[in-house]
Amino acid sequence: MKRNLLLVSNSTLHGSGYLEHCQGDIKDFLGKEVKRVLFVPYALHDRDAYAKMARTKFNSLGYELDSIHEASDPVEAVRRAEGIFIGGGNTFRLLKCLYDNKLLPEIRKRVLEGGVPYLGSSAGTNVSTVSINTTNDMPIVCPPSLSAIGLVPFNINPHFLDPEPTSHHMGETREQRIRQYHEERDTPPVLALREGSMLLVSGNRATLLGTSRARLFIRGKPTVEYEPGSDLSFLLEEGL
Repeated sequence: MKRNLLLVSNSTLHGSGYLEHCQGDIKDFLGKEVKRVLFVPYALHDRDAYAKMARTKFNSLGYELDSIHEASDPVEAVRRAEGIFIGGGNTFRLLKCLYDNKLLPEIRKRVLEGGVPYLGSSAGTNVSTVSINTTNDMPIVCPPSLSAIGLVPFNINPHFLDPEPTSHHMGETREQRIRQYHEERDTPPVLALREGSMLLVSGNRATLLGTSRARLFIRGKPTVEYEPGSDLSFLLEEGL
């Protein structure tokens, strides 16, 4: 399998600018062979402004950026892409637009068979997985299915938050919600990425990068914490 993925929890980290905290990882990931990146801004309503922000950032890193919402044929844009970046925003809106434009099978084919690098941030990370069942977002629109692109055989919860010990908030924690998901049968593992963390996938190897730990939830098993640099390749095995 030729997949090359960089799945980032968040695009903006406290105290830094847009993609600033992971810009070195992005440059290492895309390398010098990729000259142009195809950006998918479907997760936000103002696609022009979103594309402008992303273009400014990628230009500063030495890459040209084309936004798929400006393409006359989105499917053909994916087929010609040297690299794909799907940004954050509302995951339901993003997935619905991917379905509406018939892009899920095209992206899957280009990444898994063609080896095109895939960069995801937040919602863009969510849609790279089995489904968007573990997103934090509100269902402001209704995609035809919650099934996503399926570049990896597990789910991710970006922006994972630990309970605040001094908080008086009595609502469910992020951990409780993920455990509720796993009360359903045949639910895949969930990798909870705290802000500042990201997962690099190269073929059948997966490595946790960034500055924060990640927590792994597997149905019926205790949760496990992983430090940056951990080898998580076992998550790529089907039927875990």
